[in-house]
Parts: sequence; C-alpha cells; structure tokens
Amino acid sequence: MPTTPPLAGGTTGPAALRPLLDTVLAALHDGATLRDGPLPAGGPETVAPRTRAAAHPLLPDHGVGPHHALTTLVTALAAGAADPAHPHCTAHLHTPPLALAAAADLAASALNPSMDSWDQAPAASTLEAGLTAALAAEIYPHTPSPDALITTGGTEANQLALLLARERHGPVQTICGANAHHSIARAAWLLGLPEPVTVPAPHGTLDPAALDAALTELHRPHLVVATAGTTDTGAIDPLDTIADLCTTHGAELHIDAAYGGPLLLSPTHRTLLHGLHRAHSVTLDLHKLGWQPASAGLLAVPDHHHLTPLHHHAPYLNADDDTEAGLPDLLGRSLRTTRRPDALKIAVTLRALGRDGLADLVDRTLAAAHRLADLVTTTPGLDLYDRPTISTVLFRPTGADDHTVATVRRTLLHRGHAVLGRAHAADRLWFKATLLNPHTTPQDLRALLDLVTHAATELLTHPTATTGAPHPTESDTPR
Repeated sequence: MPTTPPLAGGTTGPAALRPLLDTVLAALHDGATLRDGPLPAGGPETVAPRTRAAAHPLLPDHGVGPHHALTTLVTALAAGAADPAHPHCTAHLHTPPLALAAAADLAASALNPSMDSWDQAPAASTLEAGLTAALAAEIYPHTPSPDALITTGGTEANQLALLLARERHGPVQTICGANAHHSIARAAWLLGLPEPVTVPAPHGTLDPAALDAALTELHRPHLVVATAGTTDTGAIDPLDTIADLCTTHGAELHIDAAYGGPLLLSPTHRTLLHGLHRAHSVTLDLHKLGWQPASAGLLAVPDHHHLTPLHHHAPYLNADDDTEAGLPDLLGRSLRTTRRPDALKIAVTLRALGRDGLADLVDRTLAAAHRLADLVTTTPGLDLYDRPTISTVLFRPTGADDHTVATVRRTLLHRGHAVLGRAHAADRLWFKATLLNPHTTPQDLRALLDLVTHAATELLTHPTATTGAPHPTESDTPR
C-alpha cells in the first residue's frame, strides 16, 4: 500500500520540503554543469530525445519515489534549459530571476493561496492590495487613488486595457504604431473590436504626424496605444507628444510599458518615460526588467474606479452578505478566477532591495548594453544599428546578407554557444542582444562578439562547410 506523501503547508510542511529542496538544488547544479553553456548543444533533434528518455515513463505503474523523480527530471530540465542567467543567453525579454524572488515564489507555492476570494487568501489579499496601490502610485504620483491589477504579463494587461476602454466607450477604434506589440491586434480581435489602425513607425517609434492625421480622419472613440520599450529595438515612443495629440483629439491613451516601465525606478533613466502618467492605463512587466520569475505583470490605472467594469458576482466566492459584512471582494481584480499570489515575490524584492537597490540593477543593466554597443562599434567587421534606448542592442556582420545572419544565429544555437535574437530594422535582419543580466561583465560581452565574428567568418570563408546548424527555411532567405 503506497504511503500518503506529505503536504507542503502547515507546521509539518517545511520539514517535508527541506530534504526535497536539497535534492532539487543539487539537480539544478548538476544539470547546469552538464549543459555547460547558455543552452544545450545539438538542437531539437538532440534535446528532445534526451528529455523524453529522462521522463519515460511519465505515468509508471509504480512510482520511483520523490528524490529519484526530482533528480531525474530537474537535472534533465536544467541540462536542457536556455538559461537566462548565462551572459550569452540574450535573445529575448527573458530575465534571470533574482534568487530571493524565486525563494519567495517557493513560499507562494507551498501556501498556495488562490486570489479569487478572501477566505482562500486572507493575508495575501491584503499584501496584493498594498503592492498594487504602491506600484500604481509610482506611475500616477499625482492622482489620489491610483490602482493596478496583477496579470500574467503584457499580453493580458494590454487585453484588459482594451476591454476597459470598450466598456467606457463602446467599440473603440484602436490606433497604434507599426512598432506595437502583436498582443494589441490580438486583443482587438478577441474583444470583437475593429482591427487596429496602424500608423508608420519609420525610425522604430510611432510617427506623431501620421498619428495626428489618423486621429483627424477617424470619427469614432479612439484608443491610442503607445509603446515604451519595443520588443525589437527597445525604442520608446514620444510619450508626451502622443499624449498632447490625444488631448487635442479627445482620444484615450494606453501605454504599453511592459519592457520600459521599470525605468521609473532609476533616477538616472526615468526621464525616458516622461509623460507616462498621462495615460489612461499602463502595462508593466516585472518579469522583464524587474528580475521576477514569470509571471509578474501589471495593468495600472489612475483611479481605482476605472476598474469597476471588471466586477463580477459568483455567490460562492463573493456573496452579497459576505461583502456587506466586510469580507473583501476579489473577483474584480482579474478576469481569471484561480490565480497565484504573485504579489509576494514582488513585495519581497521591493522590501529587500529598496529603491536604491532596484535602481542599481536597472543602471547596471543599461550600462552593460552601452558597453556592448561600444564594443560593436570598435570591432572590425561588425555594424551597430543604433545606440540602445534601454538594453537591446542590434548588430550584424559588415556586408553580410540576411541569410548569413540567420544561419550564424542558428549555428550558435546548435552549438550551444549563444542565444541571440533576431530583429528586422532598416530593411535588414540583425542579431538582437537583449541584456537583462546585471552580472554581465565586459569580458562576457567581448566573448559573445568573438563567438559571432568567428562563426560569421567561418561561414563566409567556407560557405559549403558544415556548421552543424539546420538548413535555412524559406522565411530566412532574402526576397
């Protein structure tokens, strides 16, 4: 007869967790040692069968026991990970989480409060309310009762922003730049709104003259979406100018600051977000430039009454007499029902590091991006797209075509040497390095560029040589 496994909560939970955590930590170390780089070598055709073998069978007739299962699967996952803590893993807005935030997330998992009713999350609901009010006040320092909702990320936050605008004005016409995140068009589709009007962003940022023309021509309620930190280049739209145009034309403004929003925490860089407070809603992600384990998104509004349309009634969660008796009603805090207490890890981070500690992380990360840009400009055979606005650097080998850039990127992935992103700008394909690791050193950056130049030289010198990378797809070839 199998024994009943222990639970994570209660007074006995910590004692049950401790030896399991030792096993997990050892497996994380061993897996990272086996990987020995930013990602495993060999590509999908190597990683997939190795992972499947470690997990087989996933549902055995008789269990192998907790330590064996943890050792096998955690080691396999770590060995097969793209590790954002490695300085050469720079492709995406994929942050290396702080150890203290990950530790707090363990506590959230062990306690497992669900944020859809007070009787499931008495303390967590209080903590979340305080955290969201405090973060909203950072964005809206001059309004008396700003508020924010915790979301799964920028996609959910942007969808909520369009939903709230629709509830205020009916089928609003969204207007965004060609640089806007893909979630804007998707949210409009999901909500049954007209397809967004897209205005040009010829230099990576929304063109105010084109926006003015669009607002003049259209005759229905408008929601303009500006971006503070694009996924391709990290560019920030001219927020104040856009807010002025919205005021002139009677349009509402949503700012997607999923990437750039945490610049508010840095006295050195917060001026890049001047005008942010003029938006009717703001998206912010702390699992990007906030070093939180996913997920840790927010949607902020200047007045808590703006969230009223989200109120929902389910008698088993927020019965009227319970609410009248003083139990907080949590259902209007999300479109989700069951949801994790993501406020805990964020609150622990803010309390532990304070404003100066968080500002230091932001400043270090942006300084690393500028160092990388400097290295690119002084490295023969490499071209820089532009100076970084936040922490994204685009570069490419001088004279290379797009096919070469794409192939070099896949070669580095296949060899397990580097995880670089790809972005189209100025009608060309570029390597994208999104720096989010505040521990990255100049030596790390120099080594990254050496890997790129070596692979590019190898390919250009011996174009028929086997690089270990898969053949380019049609979408990677020049048109």
